Amino acid sequence: MTSTPSTSTRVAHNALPPSTLSAGRSPQISSHSHIKGLGLTPEGFATVSGAGFIGQTNAREACGVVVDLIKSRKFSGRALLLVGAPGTGKTALALGVSHELGAKVPFCPMVGSEVYSAEVKKTEVLAEAFRRAIGLKIKETKNVYEGEITELTPTEAENPLSGYGKTVSHVVVGLKTVKGTKQLRLDPTIYEAILKEKVVVGDVIYIEQQTGAVKRVGRSDAYASSYDLEAETYVPLPKGDVHKLKELVQIVTLGDLDAANARPQGGQDIMSVMGSLVKSGRTEVTEKLRREVNKVVQGYVEQGVAEVVPGVVFIDEVHMLDIECFTYLNALLESPMAPTVILATNRGQALVRGTVDIVSPHGVPVDLLDRCMIVKTDGYTRDQIGKVVQLRATVEGLKLGEGVVDRLAVEGEKSSLRYALQLLTPASILAQLGGRTQIELEDIGEMRVLFLDAKTSASNLAESGEFNDV
Repeated sequence: MTSTPSTSTRVAHNALPPSTLSAGRSPQISSHSHIKGLGLTPEGFATVSGAGFIGQTNAREACGVVVDLIKSRKFSGRALLLVGAPGTGKTALALGVSHELGAKVPFCPMVGSEVYSAEVKKTEVLAEAFRRAIGLKIKETKNVYEGEITELTPTEAENPLSGYGKTVSHVVVGLKTVKGTKQLRLDPTIYEAILKEKVVVGDVIYIEQQTGAVKRVGRSDAYASSYDLEAETYVPLPKGDVHKLKELVQIVTLGDLDAANARPQGGQDIMSVMGSLVKSGRTEVTEKLRREVNKVVQGYVEQGVAEVVPGVVFIDEVHMLDIECFTYLNALLESPMAPTVILATNRGQALVRGTVDIVSPHGVPVDLLDRCMIVKTDGYTRDQIGKVVQLRATVEGLKLGEGVVDRLAVEGEKSSLRYALQLLTPASILAQLGGRTQIELEDIGEMRVLFLDAKTSASNLAESGEFNDV
C-alpha cells in the first residue's frame, strides 16, 4: 500500500516553531497532570469520566473503599497490590488515592530498583521510605507578635570591630492588626531573618517571642488587585492584639527526625566544616536511634502535643525487589507505626528475584500476597483511548483537527495508549512549523513514520535480524 504524498509544503524537522508563550513561566505538564482524584460519587460509585480518569471503574471503586479504610485508620498492616498490563493506569490510581487523602497526608513514591544502592543497605532504603511516609503533626502554643508590616526601618551604627563600614544596630518594625498597632525595636539577628523571608511593607508576618523566628504568612488583602490569577497569596488582616498566644501547627515526618538526629554535629572550626563537605550525604540510621525517636514521639502523643498521621508508601515495579526485601517488607508491615503500602506490578507468573526456583504470581512471594488486597486494572477500549487522548490534548492546550482523535485511538488500540499520547506533542510542533493552529491527520501520519511503536520495532527486528551480532 502506497501513501499519497501530502500537498502541503514539507517543513524541516529541526526548525524552531514560533514562540506562542508569553514572557511568564509556563506550567510544567507531567504524565499524570490530569489526575485530580479517583472520580467517585459521594456513594462511592465511579463516574464515566471524573477527576481526570477514564474507565477503570472497578479498580477506582476498590481504591475508594481503601481510601475510606485509610481515613478510618483500619488499613494498617495490610497492603494494596495493583496488577495489570503496562499502561493501564496503576500509577494513576496510586496518585488518585494520594489526592483523595489530601495534601497533608505524606505520600512517598519509589521504584523497586531504588533499593539497590551502593551507599546503604537494601533494607535501609525500605525503612527510610516507610519513615518518610509517617507524618507527625506538632501543635504548639507560642507567644508571637503578629500583624501587617507598616514600617520596616533598620538603624545603622559604626562597626566597633572595624573603622570601615557600618552595621545594623537594631530594626524598628511596625505591626498592625484589626484591634491596634504596635512598634517593636528588634535585634539585628531578627532583621536577618526578615531579609531571608523577603518581607516587605504590606506583608503579614508573625515573630516568635522566644526564638525570634520570623514567618511570612502572605500579603495583606488590602493590597489585592483585580487580576483573576496571581502568584501572590493574600490573607486578611489579623484579629486581636499584636502580641498574642497563637497555636502553631507544624508537620514533619519520622524520616526528617531520623535524619536530623543521625547527622553528627561537628565543630565550627575549618577542619570540621571541610570534613562535613567531603563526607557522603547519605547516613545510615541505626535501629537504636529509630527506637529513641519513637520513644520521644510517643511521649509527645501522650501529652497531646503531637498527632501521628500515617501516610502512603507507593512501590512501583515491586517485582524488582528480591527475597530479602520481601521478607523485610513483611516485618515492616507488622510494626506498630506502619503506613499504608501500595504496590504495583505488571508481571504474571514470574521468578521471585534472588531465588532460583521460586515462581510466584506477579513475582511476589505468597506470604506477602496473603497480606495484600489485590486490584486488577483492565485494558482500554478504542472509545476510552479516544477520550484519554482528547483529555490530554485539553490539558496540554492542543487543538485537534477532524479525525485526529479517531486516528490516535486506532494507533493506541493497535500499539499502546502511551504511544498514542506520546505522538501528541511532537505532532503539535510539526503543525506549528507548517503554520497551522491545530494538529491534522497528516501530522499524525508523519509522526507515525518518524517514531515507531514498540510492537513495530520488535516486528522489524524479527524480520530483518538486525543487531543480532552486536
